Amino acid sequence: MLNCVVIYNPNSGRLSNRNDVKKIHKILENYGYETKIIYTEYRGHAKEITKSLKDCDLLLCAGGDGTLNEVISGNIERKKPILLGHLPLGSVNDVAHMYGMSGNTIKNIALLLNGVKKNIDVCLINGSPFVYVACMGAFVDISYATPRKLKEKYGRIAYVMYGIKQLKEKIEFKKLKYTVDGETYEDEFSFIFITNSNRVGGMNIKDIYDDVKLDDNKFEVLMCKIKNKWDILKAIHYIKRRELNDIPMFTYFKTNYIKFEFENIPPSWCIDGDELTHEEKVFEISINKDNYMMLPSKNVSLLFENKSDEEENE
Repeated sequence: MLNCVVIYNPNSGRLSNRNDVKKIHKILENYGYETKIIYTEYRGHAKEITKSLKDCDLLLCAGGDGTLNEVISGNIERKKPILLGHLPLGSVNDVAHMYGMSGNTIKNIALLLNGVKKNIDVCLINGSPFVYVACMGAFVDISYATPRKLKEKYGRIAYVMYGIKQLKEKIEFKKLKYTVDGETYEDEFSFIFITNSNRVGGMNIKDIYDDVKLDDNKFEVLMCKIKNKWDILKAIHYIKRRELNDIPMFTYFKTNYIKFEFENIPPSWCIDGDELTHEEKVFEISINKDNYMMLPSKNVSLLFENKSDEEENE
């Protein structure tokens, strides 16, 4: 019999999702897996569990985007990474929606086990992994600053409720140098987004970023010179009508490495919905290729350039 470990975060998303965990043992047993479920007890625990696990055939992350980030962070630090799968139980679940998963945990297990094995790009910011987004600027703390009680009660609507209160926040510019493709530039920006996803913040951004792939050894960089709320409205208007590089307040490109050197220590980054605190002025972003995941077949042809062994054998 195969071995499966499920790392379950009981604090992810709505409280009603916790009941789904009781059904997981039986479903996995039907697929030939002997299963152990481990509950996380504090922030960072999923990473610790993943690093210390003995080898197993499959590791499932049952939680939100932040829990998945922790599991992948631990997996990268293992000598022998484990094959991963994600069971979304969070409030927004950007990554899972991108993969083509539903809100039904039992259905998602079947989608994973009947799916395909894929090698995915994982971005690193000063060595700290992020699966789909690292961002900096006003309002980006909404995902981790929104009170948990609101998220448990209202789901993703809680972020909107909290975000409306944040609109009074002043938009500040950061002076920096950035090096990409061997060239160094000097400028100032109010927002920086590093993404490897076609969804951010619960929104489908496939009409904004052109042809996002999760195995092309590249990530998307969008740096903005938004000064106020009116610029935000103008940007939303332009995004649907112009290419990103044709919008005056935007700088956009794809790369596999970028280095930022800030004039002063910048505020915290938001990575995969959680806060990355730091005391640095210099940040290097690159890609790790060590992680493999089981994914539903639904969106694979849209999100990946290369075929897996399973696909080639079909």
